[in-house]
Amino acid sequence: MQEQELIRTISELAPMIEAHATEAERQRKPVDAVMAAIEATQVYRYFVPKKYGGFEFSLEGFMEIGMALGTADISTAWVVTFCIEHNWLVGLYDEQAQADIFGKNPYIIAPGTLAPRGKASPVEGGYMVSGHWEWGTGVMHANYVMVAAMTEHAGPPEFCMYILPRAEAEVLDTWQMSGMVATGSNDIVINNRFVPAHLRVNLADIRAGDSPGARLHETPVFRMPMLPVLGLTAASPAVGCARKVVDLFAERVRERTVYGSTSRQSDNALAQSRLGHLKARITTLEGTLKQTARDTMAWGESGQICPETERAHLRVRIGHIVREARNIVRDVIEASGAHAHNLSSPLQRALRDLETLSCHTVFDLDIATESYGRLLLGLPASSPV
Repeated sequence: MQEQELIRTISELAPMIEAHATEAERQRKPVDAVMAAIEATQVYRYFVPKKYGGFEFSLEGFMEIGMALGTADISTAWVVTFCIEHNWLVGLYDEQAQADIFGKNPYIIAPGTLAPRGKASPVEGGYMVSGHWEWGTGVMHANYVMVAAMTEHAGPPEFCMYILPRAEAEVLDTWQMSGMVATGSNDIVINNRFVPAHLRVNLADIRAGDSPGARLHETPVFRMPMLPVLGLTAASPAVGCARKVVDLFAERVRERTVYGSTSRQSDNALAQSRLGHLKARITTLEGTLKQTARDTMAWGESGQICPETERAHLRVRIGHIVREARNIVRDVIEASGAHAHNLSSPLQRALRDLETLSCHTVFDLDIATESYGRLLLGLPASSPV
């Protein structure tokens, strides 16, 4: 399969995904039939290593998929893009781990919780892992889970990620949110489960582009820095959603009669100006997203390790992308009248979703800019990058 063929196939599913968006929110998880249709496209092979039958397609193309899904339903898009990217994370593990996982499955569908809410203790042949993790995006359709845990070690505890079968985890029905309702990002609980040593990776070893998987595959895809890839994964559905909202605004302006008058909003010079600004802003934003993806991919292509300062810079850029996507949606709502807040309107759902999505820790510009500023001044970063 070619990259553009896969992007086109995913894009053709947008009407079906959009038609099920209300049902997904009612169920508080992506609709099973929609997820089955998406899986049938083979999109979860996007970042699977070629060595194991995957595609290793580009990061910029991945942005196209995230945006296409985001125009239809940002919650479903969020789940799918995360699960695609988590196959990339598996590709950063060593050869034994990848042969184990991809030798049994052409791809995995798994949440990946990076908060160190678990503990792991060494035992013969591996580790015993326990913990309780929030934000289990993808867990409602998963066959594996990926969880972070502080790991006992001869020295200070190590911050590691473990892969376990989904059947070994308990899922708690905790996802009661005002936005991103349909992601079904419920809590994950693991009680004293054994994980073989090869299904553990120290996160410090994979964050900069010099992971065991990078050395194994020697291809640009697996040399990219981790946090910018994660941030872009989460940002692309937001940009797609903002694009859809601008399109909806253009339709609404043509049809809406301004309260207290008989004139259409499209006859109003201010509305015309707003639409012009919004179209320019979303075009610019899409370009910025793709350029940031190209810049991240360039580090993989260079064969060099992405420096800490550059990783921090990329994180700040991605935070601004998401902030602008949210602000575009806010500005559309402001100009759309009270009907935009009717529960039948996709505009109100987009607003709730973007407000919630933008709170993800990877988009926290206070933390990101502090770390970046400290690095620019020759000081140590205040958070992992």
